[in-house]
Amino acid sequence: MSTTAEAVEILAERSTTTTSVGVIGYIIIGGIAGWIASKFMGTDKQMGILLNIVVGVLGAFLGGFLLSFAFDTASGGWFFTFLTALLGAVILLAIVKAVTKRR
Repeated sequence: MSTTAEAVEILAERSTTTTSVGVIGYIIIGGIAGWIASKFMGTDKQMGILLNIVVGVLGAFLGGFLLSFAFDTASGGWFFTFLTALLGAVILLAIVKAVTKRR
């Protein structure tokens, strides 16, 4: 196997969406991370609890994908998953704000 193929295989193993927190953990962490990110980005007044959860969970996937190039995100546990979701949610809200500001 070539070194490029080995590197891709290692990244694929580290970027799995199955973490140690499970589905309920993603919802809880996603809700909290989405709420904190919306407070940080100043979009809290437009978002309800359901949208906070959606932004947090999508942020967890986005942050997990981005951080998987540098870290093993699948075995991080609750705290690392929360920080990953928070980072991803802030990035996601920044992208949404940039796109909707142009309209």
